[in-house]
Amino acid sequence: MAISTRRALAAYRNIYGALRATNFSANRLIGSTLSPIRYETVPCSLEQTTNFLLESRRSFAKGRKQIKEELDGDDYGSVTTAVNVGPNIKATAVSQMEAAIDALSRELTKLRTGRASAGMLDHIIVDSGGVKTPLCRMAVISVLDPKTLSVNPYDPDSLKELEKAIISSPLGLNPQSDNQRLIVPIPPLTKEHVQAVCKVVAKSSEDVKQSIRRARQKALDTIKKSVPKKKDKDKSASAFSEDDAKRLEKEIDDLTKKFIKSAEDMCKSKDKEITSS
Repeated sequence: MAISTRRALAAYRNIYGALRATNFSANRLIGSTLSPIRYETVPCSLEQTTNFLLESRRSFAKGRKQIKEELDGDDYGSVTTAVNVGPNIKATAVSQMEAAIDALSRELTKLRTGRASAGMLDHIIVDSGGVKTPLCRMAVISVLDPKTLSVNPYDPDSLKELEKAIISSPLGLNPQSDNQRLIVPIPPLTKEHVQAVCKVVAKSSEDVKQSIRRARQKALDTIKKSVPKKKDKDKSASAFSEDDAKRLEKEIDDLTKKFIKSAEDMCKSKDKEITSS
């Protein structure tokens, strides 16, 4: 407080000195014969100057306080718009769960069973002139019969590169070339191979279930954060109530059960395909 007072007095003294200098310059101008304009000197005491500055300071502070109170008001320049975040939360959860199912489908397609499947060669990478490209982008893969695949390259010159990539893959396949395409017989699975593939299917099933449950947990966390607290209910612009939250939580749980069952059905079907081949 004392420091502020000293600074104010110092400012007032400077202003008073400036006013005196102005008065002195005005007097000189009146006595000058070079200027046709005459100025009148208005006497101003230190007390008058001090009172004027104090009133100006008080008016400024009062106006600033009034503006702040208006800005802090609930109705000043604000437009309340109710926002329902429920559909977005549900859509995000569905998208994540569908992505998990799609990933599982791709993984199961890569597994070799005793039956020919065009998708079982999709993951094979072909090294063509130093450029690595998926085999499915370099050839048309088709099923000739339940035990045979046909690989027709877009570029006949890449036939040997495709053959080398298939042989070096972990599928244990031995393609035969007729100079135009590759004939890939699918050998029967051994007991050890069946057991190994079934373990891979089981692991893939658990992985996709965890992904689906993570999507569920993220959705539930978002729902919890979206419900306004009791002290913020009056000020909140959210149209998401506690009843809406409970209803959406039930929908998310139903979606979780649906996608988990879909994953289990896919894996059971793959197990059956492996063991019956």
